[in-house]
Amino acid sequence: MEQKQTQQRNAGFATFILSGLCAISSGVVVSLLQETYGFAYSMTGTLLSFMNIGNLLAGFASGILPSKMGMKPSVLLLSFGYGAGYLLMGLSGWIPALMLAFFLAGLARGNVINTCTILVGDNSKNRTKGLNILHGCFAFGALLCPFIIAAASARHPNLPMIILAASGGIIWLIFAAIPMETKSTNQKGKTDWSFFRSKRFWMLTGLLFCQTGTEGTVAGWMVTYFKGSQIISSQLSPYTVTIMWATTLTARMLTAFFIPVKKIYSAMIAMSVGCIIFYLGLMTAKSQTGAILLLFAFSFSMAGMNPTIVSCAGRMTSLASIGIMLPVASISAIIMPWIIGIIAEHSTITLGMSSIIILCVGMLLFAIAVKRLPSEEAD
Repeated sequence: MEQKQTQQRNAGFATFILSGLCAISSGVVVSLLQETYGFAYSMTGTLLSFMNIGNLLAGFASGILPSKMGMKPSVLLLSFGYGAGYLLMGLSGWIPALMLAFFLAGLARGNVINTCTILVGDNSKNRTKGLNILHGCFAFGALLCPFIIAAASARHPNLPMIILAASGGIIWLIFAAIPMETKSTNQKGKTDWSFFRSKRFWMLTGLLFCQTGTEGTVAGWMVTYFKGSQIISSQLSPYTVTIMWATTLTARMLTAFFIPVKKIYSAMIAMSVGCIIFYLGLMTAKSQTGAILLLFAFSFSMAGMNPTIVSCAGRMTSLASIGIMLPVASISAIIMPWIIGIIAEHSTITLGMSSIIILCVGMLLFAIAVKRLPSEEAD
C-alpha cells in the first residue's frame, strides 16, 4: 500500500512538471501564432478562452467519469489533449483548427490538475506541504517554457509545438503506467455531496475563482501585454514568464519547507493585499526594471494562494468536490482573457490588463469572508 501511495504521489509530481510546461507555454505559443498569422487581440483572447473552456469541461468530467468507467480509463481519455492539441497547433493555422487545438490542450490541463491534486493530496502526510510542492513542480515546468520554445523556434517555427506535443504524450504514458482504479466504482450512496451545503466550500470556490482568473490571465496575456505596450523589449518579453514562474516556484518551496503557513486565513488575506498593491504598481510601471521587479513581487504574493485555498477544503476534498470546485473556479479564466481581448481591441491593451484588479479585490473580499465564518465552518 505504501509503495502504491509513493508511486501515485511521485507520478503526480512528475506529470505536474510537464503540465506546467505545456499549460504555460500556451501564453508564449499564442503570441507566436499572433505574430505568424496576424491575429487581432480579440482572436488571441478567444484562443486562450477556448483552452480554458476545455479546462472547465475537463474538471466536471474528472468528477463524473471515474464513477462511470473507473479512474484510470477516464484519466487516459482526457489527458490525450496536450499531445493532440499542440500537434494540431504545429500543423495548421486555420482558426477553427486552432480553436479545437486550444480546447484539447485545456481538456488535458483540467484533467491533469484534478488528477494530480487527488494523487498528491490523498497520499501526503502533510496535505498543505504536499500541495505546495505539487504546485512548485508546476512552476518549475512553467519557468522552463520560454527557454525551450526559444531554442526550438530557432531551428524551426513549428518545432516548439512538436516538443510540447511529445511532453503531452509522456504525461499520458506516466498515467498509463501507475496503479489507479480501472473499474467503475459507481454504487448508489457512495458519492458524498454534503460539501454542497458548506458555506466554506462555496466561499473557497469563490476565492479560487478570483485567484484562477488572475493567475491564468496574467500568465496568458503578460507576454503579449509587454510586447504591445513596449514597456519591455520584444526580445525579453517572452522571458517574463520565466520571471513569474521562477518567483512562484521559490515562494512555494519556501512555504513547503521553510515558512510553514500556520494561520492560513490571515495568510490568504495578506497575499490578497499584496496582489492588489503590486498589480496596481505593475499596471502603472513605465520602466523595464520597475515592471520586472513589480512582476516579481506580484508573483511572490500570488504563489501560495492556490494550494492554500485547496488545502483549506480539508476533509471535503474528493473527486466529486474537486470536480465542482476547480471547474467553477476556472470559469473566470474563460471569461477574463476574452474580456481583455475585447477591451484591448476597442481601447488599449493596458486598460484591458488593468481590469484584472477587479479579481484581485475579489480575492481579498472572499478571504476576509472565509476568515469571519463561525469556527465550525472556518476550522
